[in-house]
Amino acid sequence: MSTDDLLFMSAARAAALIRSRRLSPVEYVDAVLAATARAQPRLNCFVTVAEDQARTDAAEAERAVMKGGSLGPLHGVPVHVKDLLDVAGMRTTHGSAIHAQARPAAKDDVLVARLRAAGAIIIGKTTTPEFGVKGLTDGPFFGATRNPWNLERTSGGSSGGAAAAVAAGLGPLGLGTDGAGSIRGPAACCGLVGLKPTLGAVPADTARDAFGNNTYAGPLARTVTDAAMIHAVLTGPSAQDPWSLGGAAAARPLSAGLMGEDLSGLRIGYVPRCANPRVAADMAANTRAALDAWAAMGAVVEEVDQAIDWIEYEGRVLYQANFAVFCAPFLPEWKDRMDPVTLAFMERGAQFTLADFRNAQFARTRLFRAVQSLLDRYDMLVMPTMTRTALPLDFDAANDEVVVDGVACGITRQGWTSPQYPFNLTGHPAVSLPSGFGADGLPTAVQVVGRWGTEADVLRLGALLETARPWAQHRPPAA
Repeated sequence: MSTDDLLFMSAARAAALIRSRRLSPVEYVDAVLAATARAQPRLNCFVTVAEDQARTDAAEAERAVMKGGSLGPLHGVPVHVKDLLDVAGMRTTHGSAIHAQARPAAKDDVLVARLRAAGAIIIGKTTTPEFGVKGLTDGPFFGATRNPWNLERTSGGSSGGAAAAVAAGLGPLGLGTDGAGSIRGPAACCGLVGLKPTLGAVPADTARDAFGNNTYAGPLARTVTDAAMIHAVLTGPSAQDPWSLGGAAAARPLSAGLMGEDLSGLRIGYVPRCANPRVAADMAANTRAALDAWAAMGAVVEEVDQAIDWIEYEGRVLYQANFAVFCAPFLPEWKDRMDPVTLAFMERGAQFTLADFRNAQFARTRLFRAVQSLLDRYDMLVMPTMTRTALPLDFDAANDEVVVDGVACGITRQGWTSPQYPFNLTGHPAVSLPSGFGADGLPTAVQVVGRWGTEADVLRLGALLETARPWAQHRPPAA
């Protein structure tokens, strides 16, 4: 097997080869670490690469294989973790100079512990903008993470390091987080599958506001099967997350109508735009091609005619006010070393009143009920994941307007990522799937949104698209 084939092998196949003793975890991890060393100067997608510990863990994984017995579903598979979650023995910098000298974490986050229990080898931590604040992965602390499809474009954010690494073959699986599209946006930019689960399906033990949480953890992967594998490992209750205590009860089995390849009776609501004024012609065309593929399998596709207030303004109130309060204690010492985008969001968030904040919370409930009403009519909703392909690397997320087919369309939440953030607020599962390539050669993406607890359904619809319009065979030029 060539090195490239090894690096771009699916996690599912790698795990099967390891279990059957046809692939050595040591050789596999060594190949990924060597590729990471070669790619890191170009992509800048890792904060920490734990070479020694990863090799030690790989050797232990190999011994376990040779001894026989039960092995976890990810046994010997290299996985990296976004630098907002704790990994024992590694710093958690949160993408910020504020935590650059943090002591290594004493213990794993609950999700990292679950990955290890499944046999995964944690190879390092991937880049994130400061506190995951924006939809591009860059900052004064670590520089910019580049998109392996085009080094002059962003890999998205805030899980941009994980997306760039998976797309470039630096491990088949990345663990990301998603507070306003931070898994799905990078997946769309880099040609990957990115899943934001149902609220509570995967515990968020580190959420500052456990009851008002809108941040989720989930996979970035090259195939739907790989995303489903890691999602299954991550799910389950935690005593520290109240939403997760009911998450298992909300999970639903795969719907009978999705068991095969005949989608007759499946109702798909097509949402061409959310809060965004435009969608690029190539993104819209590839979304239509995905819908046509499902329609060819028997699905009924109908454009949604119901007017929805996607609460872009109120969502921004909740988002920016959060950072204004959370980051305020850092300002006296660290203001000159923080990301200007973080500071801009804080300044705007501090201008909102208590009434603004409470009205935004009320709007969140209205949005949830509006989406619920759509999902009474349709089994799933489909839309472009974003309005255009990846933005330029030097885009200013605080001030620049997103240009779509030559037309300025507002800041990123209004002009680029507006199909993503609503489902952080409503809690519905949403997966971004590759839909093809744009006129500039960069990936495009389509988003599937389901009812609460229907991760199995949205992933199954993605798997059918993957079969009809395969994508995992494509490899970026900077890999």
